[in-house]
Amino acid sequence: MNLGLISYWQTLLLLMLRNVDSHKKTCHGWSTFIQTICLLGEISCAIILKLTSTHMSPPLRNQKECFEVNVHTVLKLIWTLFSSVLCSFLGGVTFFVALYDYEARTSDDLSTVDHEQCFTKGCSLSDSVPSLRWYFGKMGRKDTERLLLNPGNNRGTFLVRESETTKGAYSLSIRDWDDAKGDNVKHYKIRKLDNGGYYITTRAQFDTLQKLVKHYTEHADGLCHRLTTVCPTVKPQTQGLAKDAWEIPRESLRLELKLGQGCFGEVWMGTWNGTTKVAIKTLKPGTMSPEAFLQEAQIMKKLRHDKLVPLYAVVSEEPIYIVTEYMAKGSLLDFLKEGDGKFLKLPLLVDMAAQIADGMAFIERMNYIHRDLRAANILVGDNLVCKIADFGLARLIEDNEYTARQGAKFPIKWTAPEAALYGRFTIKSDVWSFGILLTELVTKGRVPYPGMVNREVLEQVERGYRMPCPQGCPESLHEMMKLCWKKDPDERPTFEYIQSFLEDYFTATEPQYQPGDNL
Repeated sequence: MNLGLISYWQTLLLLMLRNVDSHKKTCHGWSTFIQTICLLGEISCAIILKLTSTHMSPPLRNQKECFEVNVHTVLKLIWTLFSSVLCSFLGGVTFFVALYDYEARTSDDLSTVDHEQCFTKGCSLSDSVPSLRWYFGKMGRKDTERLLLNPGNNRGTFLVRESETTKGAYSLSIRDWDDAKGDNVKHYKIRKLDNGGYYITTRAQFDTLQKLVKHYTEHADGLCHRLTTVCPTVKPQTQGLAKDAWEIPRESLRLELKLGQGCFGEVWMGTWNGTTKVAIKTLKPGTMSPEAFLQEAQIMKKLRHDKLVPLYAVVSEEPIYIVTEYMAKGSLLDFLKEGDGKFLKLPLLVDMAAQIADGMAFIERMNYIHRDLRAANILVGDNLVCKIADFGLARLIEDNEYTARQGAKFPIKWTAPEAALYGRFTIKSDVWSFGILLTELVTKGRVPYPGMVNREVLEQVERGYRMPCPQGCPESLHEMMKLCWKKDPDERPTFEYIQSFLEDYFTATEPQYQPGDNL
């Protein structure tokens, strides 16, 4: 491979990128640019001619040493020709396809455009299955249904994913509609032939997954509906703001919009480094020891899960700043009381509960404890995605009204009796709190134990009182709440069990895969 030629081409592209003013759509420094191109000989001349004849508007202005171009068109042209030349002259060059849009956050970061070719790690081989827009890789059945049932997706919206039950097989998931169920999702198993082909039914076999998908986009051929639109992707969260961006300077953050205020500080929407939207929790001085917080934060940042709000960075000097992912819909409590959550029906509320249980099941597996699980500490994003926030912070608060556990600031109504009375916090006390959170969901944010003050709640719960079934709540869901409120912590269910119960709440009687009509 001629690495020198690649180096010249990369230099050309870097010069293009560095000389581009994206706001004015103007490329400056023509003399430097032309000299670089000339290094490439006759092939480069063809590029100059093509640029001159089709992409200069107006033509080159020598007196200003600049020319005006459509920046994106030129860069795409350069990249296309670059790819073509490498393939022709070098043979066997490996190209990659970016799976998501990504905007560079720092000067040594790389921006990518969804499904455009690139050379970088973190992308997929351009001719491989993972590079195809409709392939979503490893995705659970429940997450698939959440994604396909998002508002804006129509009947026939589809995706292909790895099969959860059969190694080497795939699943085709399609959004459907019928009179009995309304909007729903059908799943079909794609099986693999010994010779490498694929099929849903043996009478229609295909050499590749691409050909199978193409066939069913043209004909339903026994499926519930013809494949119409690829399901929009959801960008995965990065592990942090950037490499080595953990303890960050306060000056790198800009507080832009105050989202809320509590006993111990404020929450703001802001920007890090002028590039990345984040949520910033500011803590009042004296709320917690900076040393203890930093120690706990080191643990918290390692807890990575789809249903936990990721901790991005911290400002560890007082006033402490905690930087996390920004969730557009705010707290679950506000969402239920004042946002679109007021209009949600039971199936979507149960699904939100299942998401929270999913995150708590991860915390359970990691032998961690939340200590303050309630709707106010759950955040809601686009497409009704729920994530758990503030896990572990309650233990660090240094406030007499809070640490007394019966003070005005302590969330008595959500706290298990053994934790409130004796300070015995465990994952099972989190299970109790989850049962209270379920009542917040089905009542759209009503305060638990209505009409009772904290002291009365403690006394009544110790005597065996449990909240009755809320209006409109199925008795089976209330039974789960009561399991969470068992007096003996060991008799309460695990979060793994609760997650399974809630995820299957409306689907337990349905087959896992559809046989299809006339297949």
